[in-house]
Amino acid sequence: MRPMQRRERSRAFRRLIAFASVAAVAGCGAAAAPAPASSHIQASGRHAAQRHRPAAGTARRGPLPKAASARPVRVSHRQVPGTTVPGAPNCPMFPADNIWNTDISKLPVAAHSAAWLRSMNSGSTYLHPDFGRNAGSYPYGIPVTIVTSAHRLVRIHFQYAAETDRGPYPFGPDTRIEGGRTAGGDRHALIVNSSACTLYELWEARYSAARPRAGSGAIWNLRSDALRPAGWTSADAAGLPILPGLMEFGQVQWAVRTGRPIRHAIRFTAERTRSAYIWPARHEAGSGGSLNLPPMGARFRLKATFNIAGFCRNSAPYCRDAKVVLAEMEHYGLILADNGSNWFFQGTAFPQWPDGLVELLKRIPARAFQAVNTSCLMVSRNSGQARAHPGCPVG
Repeated sequence: MRPMQRRERSRAFRRLIAFASVAAVAGCGAAAAPAPASSHIQASGRHAAQRHRPAAGTARRGPLPKAASARPVRVSHRQVPGTTVPGAPNCPMFPADNIWNTDISKLPVAAHSAAWLRSMNSGSTYLHPDFGRNAGSYPYGIPVTIVTSAHRLVRIHFQYAAETDRGPYPFGPDTRIEGGRTAGGDRHALIVNSSACTLYELWEARYSAARPRAGSGAIWNLRSDALRPAGWTSADAAGLPILPGLMEFGQVQWAVRTGRPIRHAIRFTAERTRSAYIWPARHEAGSGGSLNLPPMGARFRLKATFNIAGFCRNSAPYCRDAKVVLAEMEHYGLILADNGSNWFFQGTAFPQWPDGLVELLKRIPARAFQAVNTSCLMVSRNSGQARAHPGCPVG
């Protein structure tokens, strides 16, 4: 988008152990294992972060396919958390060698790690789960709708059409919108075609039969490592897909039951970012060129010295669930993907998150993290494929 549009959108943006041994075996490209138990996946985002502040195009011609309603999804135990899409067991959550699915626990610390942490007030801030119960209203989190190729495709009118995949999109009245149909904020809509393993993501999605609209949109082949064109936004400020970075309670429950780790990075936000992006991000929405500000795409991990075993008592409600999340953060970390409140990390709205677990996750200190340098894993600037080599180890 043009610089002015980028600035306008940037301003708009600001408004997982069970035992330590589980963490130790987590790895990139690990063999397939069973998956989480559950559910409809559903939504969170740019403005959603503010809700949780503590205290506070062209389309193909011809007739469109017949509509088919989205259905509630039951996740099979044969799925692999972080490597397949809950609700679409035949679809990978991008290839196993994708950077989202890579263990970064052994990578070197980034040169500007300390400065980036200071810029995010890490010394006095705790991580904040940007998901959970919302009394009397639509639960916090980002929803995902699963459809098939039978779903009707529509033309969408985009505000930022120049950096948008024009579609058409399987967008309809059955599509779940972040925060609910009448919500303000980011209004993310994530849709997975389980027949074709295609991911559609919309920002500022607003459906109407006469004129469906969105701020921007991106379409992803879940079997491919291909990134968006350099400089392009997506439904996320970093030009990244949102779905692979979402926590899901079904994954946590599965990991506790099986003793096997969750294998994917988590999406999070920062109030101030640099006007730059690093691989695998493709777009920036920053507030200056200072090297002391983290760029979009920056990767952070929980330090190996953090006492996961002592975080809480295993007999306490949801303690083992919280340790699963901590192990995920140590091995797969967080990817800076958007502007929002510092250290807010995102998850799905369904299955709904228990209050007890959400409260435990609010006790994770940001000062226990460090930024890592992932550049040595890059195979191509235009690909999310990650490859280890001597001097560049993965966990």
